[in-house]
Amino acid sequence: MASKPVKLVIKPRGRTIKKLPDETTTYLQGSTADLYQRIAAESGISVHRLRLTKGSDGSHVPNAKDFTVERTGLRSDSVVYVKDLGPQIAWRTVFIIEYLGPLLIHPLFYFLRPYLYKHAPAEPSYLQFLSCVMLTLHFAKREFETVFVHRFSSATMPARNIFKNSAHYWALGGANIAYWIYSPTAPTAAPSNPLITYLAIALFVVGELGNLNTHYVLRNLRSTGGTERGIPRGLGFDLVTCPNYMFEALAWIGIWLASWSLSTGLFVVVAVGQMALWAKKKERRYRNEFGDKYQKKRFAMLPGLF
Repeated sequence: MASKPVKLVIKPRGRTIKKLPDETTTYLQGSTADLYQRIAAESGISVHRLRLTKGSDGSHVPNAKDFTVERTGLRSDSVVYVKDLGPQIAWRTVFIIEYLGPLLIHPLFYFLRPYLYKHAPAEPSYLQFLSCVMLTLHFAKREFETVFVHRFSSATMPARNIFKNSAHYWALGGANIAYWIYSPTAPTAAPSNPLITYLAIALFVVGELGNLNTHYVLRNLRSTGGTERGIPRGLGFDLVTCPNYMFEALAWIGIWLASWSLSTGLFVVVAVGQMALWAKKKERRYRNEFGDKYQKKRFAMLPGLF
C-alpha cells in the first residue's frame, strides 16, 4: 500500500527539457514506471525519451512496473537527473526494417541475374537456388518472430541507430552476399558436392528450428507488455547461456557451406563475434540479477569454445 508521498528534486542532464519541473512527488512504494510517467506528463514529452539517474551516485533508475522507488534508494529531497534521449523508434519497427532489406534483396538478385551479370545463364545453379531459399527463409523467420514471438524489455531505441543497424543487414547480409553468390563465376554456380550440401541443409534446419524454439522459451518468461526477467530452461540452456545464438551460428554455418562464399563467411564472422559479446554480457547479467538461483554456465554461446 502506498505510503506518504515524498518530494524529489528534479534536475536536467544534457539537452534542455523546456517544461521539466524543478520537483515532483511520488510514493516510495510506488513503481519507478509511475515515476517515469509522472515526469513525462509534467514535461510534455514521451516517457520513452527519458532516462533517470540518481543524483547521489549516478546509478540508473529503471523504468519498471515491478521496481519500487524505495528500492532505488531514493528518499525525500533526493536529486534525480533527467536526460532527454532524443527521438526514439520502437524496437519492433527497427527489427522489421533491418530484416526487410535482405529479405527483398536476395530474391531480387536471384531473379534478376540475367540482367545484372554478363553471360549469366538463364537458369540458376542448384546451389544458387538453395542459397536463395535458405537466406529468404532465414529472414522471413526473423520477421515472423519480430511480429509474433518477441517481447521486448525496452520499448524503443534512439531513432538515429536505425541507419547503423540496418547497414549491417542491408549491406553486409543483403547486397554484399547477394552480389557474389548469384554471379555466374561464383562457387555457387558450380555443381554441388552432395555430402557438403546435405550437411549444409542439416545444419540450417537444426539451427533455425532450435533458434525458434529458444525464442519461444524466452517469450514465455515475460508477460505481455511486461519487463520482468526469468531464468530460461530447456533445449540448449544446460549447455550455454544463449542457445539462441548457438543455433543462429549453426544456421549461418549451413548457409555458408551452401554458398561457399567469402562474403557469406565475412557476415558469419561479424555476426558470431557480435553474438558472442552479447552472450557474455547476458551471462554476467544473469549472475548479478539472480545470484545463487542461477546455475552459472561455463560457456556463454558455443560449448567447448566460448
